[in-house]
Amino acid sequence: QVQLQESGPGLVKPSQTLSLTCTVSGGSITTNYYYWSWIRQPPGKGLEWMGAIAYSGSTYYIPSLKSRTSISRDTSKNQFTLQLSSVTPEDTAVYYCARSRAIVAGWVQGQGVRRADFGSWGQGTQVTVSS
Repeated sequence: QVQLQESGPGLVKPSQTLSLTCTVSGGSITTNYYYWSWIRQPPGKGLEWMGAIAYSGSTYYIPSLKSRTSISRDTSKNQFTLQLSSVTPEDTAVYYCARSRAIVAGWVQGQGVRRADFGSWGQGTQVTVSS
């Protein structure tokens, strides 16, 4: 069974770049037809899909964050990473990595996601943006 684990700093200063890593075990991030997403949940709000990297290495981003977001991978370590630049306090959230069998067109258009859309989730990591 695949397992995902997020890691990274819990506190980031405004204007800095947030960097998180998702380490995957029990399965390869290059296995055909799986997509590896970053999702966040701000306090008191719903899940927001941020973007994903496919088994092929292709990337997908929500337009509202695309200019500040980069998702990459290290296949030798079976990890994928999120970089979010120019953070503000509005980027404070619990950040999750997750795996799905598809990228729903609505996600890229800003449609919300559900936990059931993803077969596997990391436990989440709290990131606070504050000076």
